[in-house]
Amino acid sequence: MTKLPLQALLLLLLSLISSTTAEIKTLTITSDSRPMILFEKFGFTQRGYVSVSVSSVSVTSSANAPNPDASRLGFFLLSEEALLQVLLEIQQNPHFCVLDSRYIQRLFTFADLSPPPLSRFNRTYPVSSPNEYSLFFSNCAPETRVSMNVRTEIYNLERDDSRDYLSAGLTQLPSLYTFFSILYLAFLGCWIYVCYTNQRSVHRIHLLMSGLLLFKALNLICAAEDKHYVKVTGTPHGWDVLFYIFQFIRVVLLFTVIILIGTGWSFLKPFLQEREKKVLMIVIPLQVLANIASIVIGETGPFIQDWVTWNQLFLLVDIICCCAIIFPIVWSIRSLRETSKTDGKAARNLAKLTLFRQFYIVVIGYLYFTRIVVFALRTIAAYKYQWVSNAAEETASLAFYLVMFYMFRPVEKNEYFILDEEDEEAAEIALRDEEFEL
Repeated sequence: MTKLPLQALLLLLLSLISSTTAEIKTLTITSDSRPMILFEKFGFTQRGYVSVSVSSVSVTSSANAPNPDASRLGFFLLSEEALLQVLLEIQQNPHFCVLDSRYIQRLFTFADLSPPPLSRFNRTYPVSSPNEYSLFFSNCAPETRVSMNVRTEIYNLERDDSRDYLSAGLTQLPSLYTFFSILYLAFLGCWIYVCYTNQRSVHRIHLLMSGLLLFKALNLICAAEDKHYVKVTGTPHGWDVLFYIFQFIRVVLLFTVIILIGTGWSFLKPFLQEREKKVLMIVIPLQVLANIASIVIGETGPFIQDWVTWNQLFLLVDIICCCAIIFPIVWSIRSLRETSKTDGKAARNLAKLTLFRQFYIVVIGYLYFTRIVVFALRTIAAYKYQWVSNAAEETASLAFYLVMFYMFRPVEKNEYFILDEEDEEAAEIALRDEEFEL
């Protein structure tokens, strides 16, 4: 079995990246020797345009290498359908230059640059065939390093000739996020009403849950404004900063609330055990790291050399956090199961066990859907329907919030803790017959 050349591996890896919001970007490439650099991945309509401007271009080669051929370095567009054909060409000839492929849409090479010392080029190209394209820079000159300033603008024209800088499959995101932010604000209003009418049953955890709803709504509002301004102007106008701030607070609050509910803090016990504190002390710093990685991923792009590493770091930290928040729920279930054998309160313990086991299932379902199913949707959906994965993720999140808040709502007589003699006898039998293993 023959190994894929480096160019083919890079193309295959970069092809897995989902469409981006092609806001106007000004980038600096410094002494870069990569054979392939992906700048953007964008879904075009029938009236799509890509504008590329390069300046201060310099190409240096090693002492033993011949002078590089300027036509061996350049920019091109590659559609999803043509990707396999290009990969096949590279596999058949490892020394094949992508710029020579008949399956790409070549934009320009360094042979088109103005003479030094300016060494610049600027042109806008129409894309009349609707599809998802990737904007690449290719360096087919061996042992050469490239430095340059690059400015890209990628957009579709609307019917009124206004520019839409969001990919064809993401242009619905501002409306989508606005809709869900309204739902969460309404949810927050209902939650405040429930807490107000059941003040005697309100615990500290319920106040944290209120904060979680507030910051989720604010996060969605900032996301909607961010995407709106990128859509119409190509820049987020500072809304991205607010988005990342509220996203960080919201994610930390979400993991904290799940952990504290899993431990039974405030509504079952007023304190945390040492091992539960350690979980919090692990998860919160990891979420700080995950949000730093998220900012790097969102605000840069695949053109930076460590972009794939930041993606891997984000994925690893997210997996660790998702595993960590399960432990307190498991510990609570085991503790309640042991307690039920000695304290003589069978009905109450059965109710608590039922509640925590249901919560365990809900959390596992939420994590599975938002991490695996949403990723699968994002991967297999046609470029025109990339927004569907965002809608599915927000719908699943709202459903999870609704179930979690309903299960642990403040009520005078919680259905799980209503006791009578018949319940006590039935619970004793149930606890003997079922071990509540996960």
